[in-house]
Amino acid sequence: MKTRPLPEEIEDHRDESWLRDATRQVDSVAAAEAFIERVGFAACLTDARRPGPSLYVAVCGRRDAVMPRNVQTDPEAALTWRLKDELIRRGNVYYGKLTGGRATFIARRLIPAFNAVCGVRRSDEAERLSPAARAILRVLRHEWEMGTADLRTDAGIDDRRTFTRALDELQAAMLVIPSAVYYEPKFTYIWTLAVSRFPGELRRRMPRDRALREIARAFLTGAGMTLRGELARVTGLTRAEAGRGNRALVAEGFATSPAVGVYELSARAR
Repeated sequence: MKTRPLPEEIEDHRDESWLRDATRQVDSVAAAEAFIERVGFAACLTDARRPGPSLYVAVCGRRDAVMPRNVQTDPEAALTWRLKDELIRRGNVYYGKLTGGRATFIARRLIPAFNAVCGVRRSDEAERLSPAARAILRVLRHEWEMGTADLRTDAGIDDRRTFTRALDELQAAMLVIPSAVYYEPKFTYIWTLAVSRFPGELRRRMPRDRALREIARAFLTGAGMTLRGELARVTGLTRAEAGRGNRALVAEGFATSPAVGVYELSARAR
């Protein structure tokens, strides 16, 4: 999908905010956590071909970073992958596949907002979750933490694809997250209930309109300007919900709207 080019001052703003700068690139797990806390949320391994903040782009430290075909031998992709594993283990920022399978890091302050938009309440699980997802959830609520193979066995799911889809479904609902990853004796994720890692944030209720506004605020702060449909593409929100969030920022004076679907930080917010 083609979009109009951004003004150079907006690209410069994004370079600074999203660490698309070789002098400030992410090179440690502490720097990665600080980056995620500052931007509010970020993709893991997306590159310059997708909008929004990205840990991989911040590791590369350049605006035009593109993931190579052979990621196994690429040092920047390898570092991003190692940082992802360490971020999961430390548990200071949220990590999971959200809507559309987007592997996303979320700062603690924005977990209630994303949960208000993406989360599934316990009272709605029977209606909104598949039988396979509910089977996995029952096991984890009893065991709290399990490796992939054992979880699949105890949930009684024979088909691997069904199990993977169910795990993705639970991550998108912000109910289950990976808590560790191991490579020896064989590769496996350890899965746990999201509420066990982030109880305060996930039990805190936030009105949906406020949640949309705060997600939009975090993105616009780093982006400087959003083009039509950009927030929806980055977050997986519908265009209508993204528009509601952005218009709320205009109403409070945090943003201006110079054209339909285009929003820019107001002078007061810079």
